[in-house]
Amino acid sequence: MNSIELFTGAGGLALGTHQAGFRHRGLVEWDEDACDTLRKNASAKAVPGIEHWRIHHTDVRLLPFDMFGNGDIDLVAGGAPCQPFSLGGKHRAQDDSRNMFPEFARAVRELQPRAFILENVKGLLRTSFSDYFEYIKLQLTYPTVTKKHAEDWTEHRARLEKVHTRGRFPGVHYNVVSQLLNAANYGVPQLRERVFIVGFRADTGLEWSFPEPTHSEDALLWDKYITGAYWKRHGLRQRSSEKGVALSGVRMRDLEDGEPIKTKPWVTIRDAIADMPTPRADRESKEFSNHRLMPGAKVYPGHTGSPIDMPSKTLKAGVHGVPGGENMIAFEDGSVRYLTVREAARVQSFPDAWHFEGAWSEVMRQLGNAVPVGLAEVVAKSVAAKLEGAGAAPAHSETSFTRDD
Repeated sequence: MNSIELFTGAGGLALGTHQAGFRHRGLVEWDEDACDTLRKNASAKAVPGIEHWRIHHTDVRLLPFDMFGNGDIDLVAGGAPCQPFSLGGKHRAQDDSRNMFPEFARAVRELQPRAFILENVKGLLRTSFSDYFEYIKLQLTYPTVTKKHAEDWTEHRARLEKVHTRGRFPGVHYNVVSQLLNAANYGVPQLRERVFIVGFRADTGLEWSFPEPTHSEDALLWDKYITGAYWKRHGLRQRSSEKGVALSGVRMRDLEDGEPIKTKPWVTIRDAIADMPTPRADRESKEFSNHRLMPGAKVYPGHTGSPIDMPSKTLKAGVHGVPGGENMIAFEDGSVRYLTVREAARVQSFPDAWHFEGAWSEVMRQLGNAVPVGLAEVVAKSVAAKLEGAGAAPAHSETSFTRDD
């Protein structure tokens, strides 16, 4: 199945969709260091099958999407720049020049794929952005109902609402669903919440829902404080229910007396890096690329690091350098240190063969902006299975147009 990837960054979503079976016709990214990361890994064949990736280092607004084919693209995927909606950004939303949701909608309109996957930060769901979030989904539902030249987004949204409430539309349209997913609930060693918007072209007749979580905190607590399996796995003495876990007696009884837990335990930082050597500041590891200690990690109010026996806090890109509180490991003795690039890559579920290009702060920015590969793969595999089950479908013959009603 053919796909294109927009706003590729360091390749988190692209790797997930690739591993789900999609063949990328092109990957689009404007950041030079991220493009270097993609090119180097493609040329090194870091992951089987990516040596044919075609990386386009350009502003997506300048790109004619018909260059990727006409009518044979099965999936358009991308993580539009999150800074306009991020809790750590300037919150300018639709007024931010980095708002690329209209370009994603243009790709869907011009390529008319059988499905699309769009992801973004949790901040997109804030009350202050709710109207624009609904507007994004309406644009993707009816991508051929285009915005008029003199129309602002609220006027366009009102027109889309009229089309939607009418309940019938003869042109190309998509059945769109959205959900907030926590990467930790799908086996990623990080508490990272991302909004996914997924759509299937209506003429495919396909029904789809988001995959159910496979991992849980309750399962991790069971392994730690009831069976002790977690500590045994790491060759450590079993810990008690310490204050940091905040387990009440009621919670413990609920776990002991409740139904069997069907999910797997959350994956912790210790789980993720257990087989790696302790990093050194004077040289990089010979076994693992990008595994070198960056000194200088400090605790300060609101920035205390991620406990090693829990999934990491959300890795962040930072506006002014690396945000240390989110990108540190907090050990049981009270000490902290920065995650190395390789450890951060594992927290983002990148394969060890995936090498990152650029200075430390730039690479950590790439990682902080990335979609966890494991989470992307879970969603993409579910979409791929539905598309494969339906077989090839003819592309819709409609092209973009504007409706006045």
